[in-house]
Amino acid sequence: MTGLDAFEALDLRAGRIIRVEPNEKARVPAWKLWIDLGPLGTKTSSAQLTDLYGTEDLKGRMVVVAINLGTRRIAGFPSEVLVLGVPDEQGRVVLLTTERDVPPGGRVY
Repeated sequence: MTGLDAFEALDLRAGRIIRVEPNEKARVPAWKLWIDLGPLGTKTSSAQLTDLYGTEDLKGRMVVVAINLGTRRIAGFPSEVLVLGVPDEQGRVVLLTTERDVPPGGRVY
């Protein structure tokens, strides 16, 4: 699979973080996130975002997530979606987000 077919196979959605807790069992500091994806329900993710984001920075924030990569258990916590970001000059993750508020669960295309 190449080109547009490969991109369309990846299901990227906008979601709103509704709950944040430390993932205390993780080897690398991480947050447990609960993300509202509207009609798709609430999904969880363990994300290494502690360098730039605290709980108050994350609650209510819109993020872009990949929803069809399968569930992984990270330090005992089910990570159902992958929160997307880009590293800055120091390698810290900067979240991908929407420019404006959009309905949770909206597909990225």
